[in-house]
Amino acid sequence: MPVMQRIVKPTTHRSKRALLAREPKLVENTKNALFIKGRKTSGMVVNCMKDLYDIKKPHGKILNRQNDILPFENITPVEEFSRKHDASMFMFASHNKKRPHNLILGRMYDSHILDMVEFGIERYRGLKEFKTQKVSLGIKPCLLFAGELFEHNHEYRRIKNLLVDMFQREKIQAVRLQGLEHALLFTAAEDQIYLRSYRIQLKKSGSRIPRTELEEIGPSIDFKVRRTKISSDDLFKLACKRPKELKVKKVKNISKDTFGTQHGRIHIPKQNIKRLQTRKMKGLKKTVLEKEEQRKQRSVDAKTDIQT
Repeated sequence: MPVMQRIVKPTTHRSKRALLAREPKLVENTKNALFIKGRKTSGMVVNCMKDLYDIKKPHGKILNRQNDILPFENITPVEEFSRKHDASMFMFASHNKKRPHNLILGRMYDSHILDMVEFGIERYRGLKEFKTQKVSLGIKPCLLFAGELFEHNHEYRRIKNLLVDMFQREKIQAVRLQGLEHALLFTAAEDQIYLRSYRIQLKKSGSRIPRTELEEIGPSIDFKVRRTKISSDDLFKLACKRPKELKVKKVKNISKDTFGTQHGRIHIPKQNIKRLQTRKMKGLKKTVLEKEEQRKQRSVDAKTDIQT
């Protein structure tokens, strides 16, 4: 027998707003992330997760209570946390003898697991170890990816997409040069991914184009890719499907150049310029001789057409 789903009806204005916020939208909100601790953790993995939580703020929530969860063996508790806190991303920290300093990054689709990657922390330098000026809270970082694996390896392409989902924040239509303050660089080499964080400084250069300098502000992390759980191509395509209302309708014979200028193309049938009606003016009026020559030319053309 089919299972009947219970319809939740709001009893207060606050609960009504909360249910409306969770309903599907044409343009989704910025993805929230949950930061979860396992049954056993180490100081390194907890501090690393807190630094990544600081980068994700304010679109993240950290759960301080330890949870006896093994996501790769049973993902159900994490899916329940995702539904409860309305978060489509999660990061799980754990530590044991077999997998020391373990960090799992994953995302959901329709409150069910889509992709999940397990990283081991090989080297870590926290935010506090860099005695430099930090960027403001909530600054959208510029994401940079280096390494051929991100382009040619199917698994690493999905990891790149997962990292973009985690740190991209809200979508923007234009970029302000002075607003570029923070850069996150991910470098892939063999089975490792290196994360570096920089503050972008724009200095005087004597011209209109400023001189750009990068100052490392932390965290600095070397990840080792351990286990992956990647969704099928069909499920990933379904998760990336855009609603029809957001698709741009293509109009024929209209295009835009690189500067955003709109160009249109008009198709006109071939015209006979000789018979084109022009404005009648006395100065353009034909004389009697011109009319006589034109009449003779027409009669010659008519005879030629009959002979052919």
